[in-house]
Parts: sequence; structure tokens; C-alpha cells
Amino acid sequence: MSPQLILRVHADARLGLGHVARALAVEEAWRALGGTALLAISGDARARRVGSGRHPFLEEALPCPVVDLGEDLHAPIPASTKGELVLVDQWDTTPAQIDALRPRKVAVMEDDGEAHERADLLFQPFLEGVTFPEHPLKTVAGEKLRPFEDRRGGCLALLGARFAVVGKIAQKLRPSREPETGLTAHKLLLTFGGSDGAALAPRAYEVLRRLHENGAWSGSCTLLAPGGLKDAAPLPGLTVLESIPGLVTRLKDFDAIWCAAGITACEALCMGVPIAAWGQNARQAAILSDLSLAGACCDLGEGPETDLAVATEAMAHWLSPEGQETRQEQIAAGMKLVDGQGATRVAQELWKLL
Repeated sequence: MSPQLILRVHADARLGLGHVARALAVEEAWRALGGTALLAISGDARARRVGSGRHPFLEEALPCPVVDLGEDLHAPIPASTKGELVLVDQWDTTPAQIDALRPRKVAVMEDDGEAHERADLLFQPFLEGVTFPEHPLKTVAGEKLRPFEDRRGGCLALLGARFAVVGKIAQKLRPSREPETGLTAHKLLLTFGGSDGAALAPRAYEVLRRLHENGAWSGSCTLLAPGGLKDAAPLPGLTVLESIPGLVTRLKDFDAIWCAAGITACEALCMGVPIAAWGQNARQAAILSDLSLAGACCDLGEGPETDLAVATEAMAHWLSPEGQETRQEQIAAGMKLVDGQGATRVAQELWKLL
């Protein structure tokens, strides 16, 4: 019989739907290996939509069965749920939650605490750096490990952006060769997700206003602002939308993207679209710092705390002819880091657990 994978996710105003999108990409890769999957979701109203069997972004049914666990972040999976392996992807995972999933094999997607040490496998694409070499092998307690592997108690940690997950659409839209960036970025997209957008969109608007006021940039811009922008004066070339259906398919329509540290950032890196980014919190800011050190993005720091004058100066340079070389280098580095095969690697490592 085909092994069944349980994908345990959560969706709310804080986390958004990025974890659900990542789980669906892993589900597709797992199915390609010959397995079956089940989605177990908790959270707010957006979780109810997914829990009813509807796709979070498309007007179609989910490709796998789903169990609605209610609102509680740590709601247990019903004992009758069948599955030999669980992948927990919800940021805040507790040791008790992992213990409750036994005797199944348990894997965790991203953890900056110690709960993962109770699991069998940890995927850590961003929280501890993004670049790790393939060789030479190291020996730890008699076990040969590659540089991007680390043994923590009984848990094997797999580190780096090679395990960054994007969906099939981003893989298909990924160009076969590195695209050439223009002398200046004329078409800009600003999107900070459903959870980040309400706080970051007004601050980003203020940066745009200053750029226009100073004559530093005069291109066209689409700003995605959940709930809209209240009392915001019109700006030349600015279009404010609440969302764009099928956003990933539109990313290549823009010369550059300003976003947060979420699934859209991964998709843009994979597809060769240069990104400027700021984090919603200290954890996201640390992720962006590592991406910037690897040369993959323009890091604007922690969005709610960033000095807008500094952000304005950084964006003015990045969008200008002087920033062309930087944007071109970021395209190359980003496509190398996120090559579109992360979901396949994750599924293969999960399969090895069985």
C-alpha cells in the first residue's frame, strides 16, 4: 500500500496561508513518489475554507483529503487518522505536540527552539543560514554527515535553501537561463501578504511617496494592501489593489518586487525576479539578513522598525541605473539558492524516513 503522509498546518492572521501553500507543494511531490497525503489544518476563517476541502487560492477542490481541526494551534490529530508519517509546518511546535503524534515518524518544517529534538527530522531552509557546501563529509558519533546536515539528539537537521519549497507553477515559470535586468526598474510590485500587509503597506506607501517627491523614481507601481489604504493621496503611476488572483503567474510581469520573507519571496527568487524585502518581525529580519549575505536580495531590515528615510535612500539606489549591477547579481544568487527542487528534496527525505 502507498505510505500516507499527514501534513499538519495552521493558518491565521499571523501566519497567513504560506504554510498551506508549502504543504500543498510537498503533497504534490510526495504523490509523484507514489505516496498519498492528508492535510490536517487548524486556524481562523481561512482555515475553515481549506478545512472544507477548497483550495486556498484557486476556485477548485484540494488535491488531497483534509481534516479540519478547529481553531487551536496545537489541536491534536484524531486518533483514527491514518498515516505513517507527519510533517508539522506551523512555526510554533511544542514537544508535547510532537510526542502526541507518536508512534508515527515525525518531521518538522522550521523551528528556532528545541522542540524539533523530539522529532526524527528537521527541515531548516532559512533559520540557520541559507548556503552550505556539499562536501567534505564530517563524522559525528560514527555517522557520516554532509555539511548541511546536523545531528541533534535523535533528530537529523537538514539546513539551507536547497530545502526551500515552491510550487509547480514557479518551477514551470522559472527561465532556463538567467534573465537580464533592465537599466532601471520601471514596473514595481509591492506585496507583503495577508498577515504582513496591513502593517507594512502604509509604510511602503510612504516610501513611495518620498521617492516621487524627491524625483528619485518615477515608474509604475502596484501595491497590494489588504483592506486598502485609508487617507492615502493618489501617486503618479500607483495602483492599489487588495490582492491579485494567481499572483505567482504575474510575478514576471514586473521588473522588481518589494515583499516580506514569505512564499512570494521564494517564488520570485526561483523565477529570477529581483527582490527588496523587509521582515514583519525579528525572525523574518534574520532570514532576510542571511539571504542578503548570500547576495540574493536587498535587505531593508525589520519593516515595522525601519527608518523610512533609510529605506527610501536604499530603494532609490536599488531601483536606479546604479543599482542595475546589484539587481543582476541578486538574480543569479537567488536562482542558485532557490532552484525550484526544494519540494522534491523534502519529499525524498521524508520517504527515506520510512
